[in-house]
Amino acid sequence: MANILLVANLNCDRILLLDKPLASGGRFHYRDGGQRLGGGGANTGLGLVWAGHRVALVSQVGRDDIGDWLLAETSTAGIDCHLIQRRPGNTCEMLLMMTPNGDRTIIRPQRPVFELPAPPNWRRWDALYINSSAEGAVSWAKTALEQCLVVSQLAKDERQRPCHVLITSSSDLAGRAEGELWDYARSIAGDSLRHFIVTDGAKGAKAYSADGVIKVAAQPAEVVDTTGAGDVYAAGLIHGLLSGMTLAQAMKEAAIWGAFAVQSESSTPGDALKTYLDEKDACHTTVIPKG
Repeated sequence: MANILLVANLNCDRILLLDKPLASGGRFHYRDGGQRLGGGGANTGLGLVWAGHRVALVSQVGRDDIGDWLLAETSTAGIDCHLIQRRPGNTCEMLLMMTPNGDRTIIRPQRPVFELPAPPNWRRWDALYINSSAEGAVSWAKTALEQCLVVSQLAKDERQRPCHVLITSSSDLAGRAEGELWDYARSIAGDSLRHFIVTDGAKGAKAYSADGVIKVAAQPAEVVDTTGAGDVYAAGLIHGLLSGMTLAQAMKEAAIWGAFAVQSESSTPGDALKTYLDEKDACHTTVIPKG
C-alpha cells in the first residue's frame, strides 16, 4: 500500500442528459440526471483506494449543505478528507451536459481562490498528484520532487507544473505546443521531467521523453460517459508506477482503468473497475520507488 496525496478539485456534478449533440444557436431538450460526486479528487482517488492505497485529498468546499454532502460521500468512499478546507459561502454545482454519444460539455462558475498551506513532510508520502489551480501548487511540487513521485496534469494555461510525469490529452494540447513536444513539456515541468504522456482516446497514448516516444494502444470500450476518464487514467498510471511496472506496463494498466471509466454512467469510476481490482488484489505486491 502506498501513501498518495492528491491536490485536486472536489465537485458536485449536476447531470443534464441532452437529446442530441450541442450546436451553436440550437434548442435542446434535457433530462435531469441528478447530482453525483465528481471532480479530479474523487475521480482519481476512488480507483487508488480500491487498489489498496491510502489516499488523502487536498481541496476546498463551501460551508453549506453541498459541501457537507461532498465530504460525507468522499470520506465514506475511503478517501482521507482531513486536509480539505472549508471556505465561507456556497459550493456551486458543476453542470455537465451529456450528449447521446457520450460527449460532455462542462459549465461552471469561476472558482474562488484556493491557497495551499505550507507543504507537508514529504517523507510520509510516496506520490503527489496535482490537478488544481491552487496557489502554492508549484512550491509543493518543487519541495516534493526529491522525496516522492510527482505526477501532474497539464494546466489549461501555461503555468508551471514541476513533476516527474506530466499528463494531458490531445484535445487539451491542441494548438499550444510549437516545435518538439518534449521541449514544450520540459518548459512546463522543468528538468525533473521523465515522461510527457499525451492521451488520445481510442487512438491510445504516447509517452515522450529524452529517449524517444513510446506508444501504447487504448483498450476497446463502448463509450457511455467520458467524464473523469483522464483522472482515472492518471490514477491507473500512478498505481502502475508505484507497483514497480515499467512505463509501458503502467500506461497499459492506465488504459484499462480509463476504459472502465468511459463505460461507466457516473463521473467517478464505476463498479466494474472495483471488481477488476478486487480480482487482481492477490496477484500484485506494491513496490514504492522514491522520487
